[in-house]
Amino acid sequence: MSPEWIGAWSVVALIALVLLRVPVAIAMGLVGLVGYALVDDWSAALNRLGNTPFELAESYSLSVVPLFLLMGAVAARSGMSRDLFAATSAVFAGRRGTVAMATVGACAGLGAICGSSLATAATMSRIAIPEMRRLGYDGRLAAGAVASGGTLGILIPPSVILIVYAVMAQDSIAQLFAAGLIPGLVLTALQIGVIAALLRVRPELAPAAGERLRLAERLKALGGMWQILVLFAVSVGGIYAGIFSPTEAAAVGALLAIALGFALRRLTVGNLLDAFTETVRTTAVLFLIVIMAFVYAYFLVLTHLPQSLVELVQGLELSPLAVMLLLVAFYLVLGCFLDSLGMILITVPVFLPLVLGLGYDSIWFGVLVVVVVEIGLITPPVGMNLFVIRAQQPDLAIGTLYRGVLPFLAANGLLVALLLAFPELALWLPRVLYG
Repeated sequence: MSPEWIGAWSVVALIALVLLRVPVAIAMGLVGLVGYALVDDWSAALNRLGNTPFELAESYSLSVVPLFLLMGAVAARSGMSRDLFAATSAVFAGRRGTVAMATVGACAGLGAICGSSLATAATMSRIAIPEMRRLGYDGRLAAGAVASGGTLGILIPPSVILIVYAVMAQDSIAQLFAAGLIPGLVLTALQIGVIAALLRVRPELAPAAGERLRLAERLKALGGMWQILVLFAVSVGGIYAGIFSPTEAAAVGALLAIALGFALRRLTVGNLLDAFTETVRTTAVLFLIVIMAFVYAYFLVLTHLPQSLVELVQGLELSPLAVMLLLVAFYLVLGCFLDSLGMILITVPVFLPLVLGLGYDSIWFGVLVVVVVEIGLITPPVGMNLFVIRAQQPDLAIGTLYRGVLPFLAANGLLVALLLAFPELALWLPRVLYG
């Protein structure tokens, strides 16, 4: 069997193992190791398996991951998420669906210091869903707003998924952070628009609009989220301004979050130790997955499968847009069965050379992939955000969660269309900031 066919069958085997509930790290490591041995020999395969962890340990860019995770963990334990929810509730006060819209806005703000979709959904499901249900919101709207809003956590910087993509694609983390900001804000507006449109058609899903607040009251409420604004301005803003590298910004942000937590007497030593423990556990799991993903990626390079795929597509004489639409469709199907990190780690080594061969920008493709992966986080049968919400709110039926999130898929789909039609939506800010 030729190396190209071994590579092609490895993709099938990898997806099959993941569907059989084999952990993604084990599946990629096993397929990569065996495949490497089939193409070369066992000695070379074991040598690659042994060298990869040391090579990644020397990667300066990966050190940003635990630091941003720590910043988010400390901020969550300092009560910043509740301040953010209260502030956004004041902004949307006086409209039908105030709390649902505020939930999406709070998810966007929390994503700006958290970087994780699952953490954002878990946090807001504990805060927003009980409040919405107390006020008489339909469970479908409450769950849909949290599940969809949670996806903003992996698009608005600092995003852990964008960092992983940057490492896989050997791209600039700073440029990817810049590229994700405007699409993230656009998606936030689209999700709020979905709520407004849905309530115009079905007003019974939410209680009547409450009293509007005066401008001074809204501004005062917004002042309650100053800690989050400071963290974002110092960490992500420092990256955009060229003051910090991503790793330096993450370190400063984590230290600032700890200092603010103790200064405001919202953080205890016990909570800080819990944040450190959560960060270590999450980082260990994530790094194991990334290590095995690189083992698999090295094997794919050895098979020349990506180059063969490029030549095959060029032979079909399809337009670049048609190829991208096929890739989007493939990701949407894959998202029904795989988690977001697994999708990116499995597919980027295969698809990125093809996308670059079509003349697209790898920074733009990274943002597009994350947006499409977001859809997978809220679509059955996997829909990780939905299961996170169900774990926090066990009395909500899974069918209610599925029905509640369906209208919000229109927002994500529209953003995909905008990115395909107007790549500058993602590329304009990186070009302005970095040339």
